[in-house]
Amino acid sequence: MEQNQIPLTLNVVVLGANGGIGKHAVLSALNAGHQVTAILRTPANLEITHPNLQIVQGDIMKPETLDKYLENKDVVISAIGKNSLKKTTLYSQGNKNLIDAMKRAGVNRAFFISASGLEVNPTHSLLVKFLTKFILQTLLRNMYADLWKMEKIVKESNINWTIMRPPKLLNSPETGKYRTAIDHYLNNGLEISRADVAHFIVNNLTNKAIIKKTVEIAY
Repeated sequence: MEQNQIPLTLNVVVLGANGGIGKHAVLSALNAGHQVTAILRTPANLEITHPNLQIVQGDIMKPETLDKYLENKDVVISAIGKNSLKKTTLYSQGNKNLIDAMKRAGVNRAFFISASGLEVNPTHSLLVKFLTKFILQTLLRNMYADLWKMEKIVKESNINWTIMRPPKLLNSPETGKYRTAIDHYLNNGLEISRADVAHFIVNNLTNKAIIKKTVEIAY
């Protein structure tokens, strides 16, 4: 799929801006010339300075902290995440809070980060399918259960959403070279860097072809 070229400056909000994908989304959006508002529970954790960057304090689990930072914004990137195997409502309740806050502020476009491991990809080898079903989905069952709830909430909302489903995430540099699939499995998609997930999002902020679609991305 060809990426959209964005000839205009957008007001972009990034939640989870100190996480792997979130930090790269901030940098990529700034490099593309956009105005960026990074919302973090602890603003001091984001060590990026740029004239087009505003770093503010907010918590996706406390929606009243988001409202004023969503006003007059064009697009939201929700890159929240949690390193835990325990039960969580961060993804489902957190993004429901975000969607409700977006509606109050009149913002209609958002990207959400899910995971390709939610489903067993039939194009994968028998070994990878076995590992996905019996290892990955078992180990991450609590997170995946909440991601399923999140996807349902997002899809039932009336905003212009895009759900990203990356596979294994790497800390390698941005390449700008990857494959994508819209609303279907990506053949043998096994890994992608966090930087390239962010690159795709920022380069497709206004791409109408992925509105209300799920995008798988990998090398």
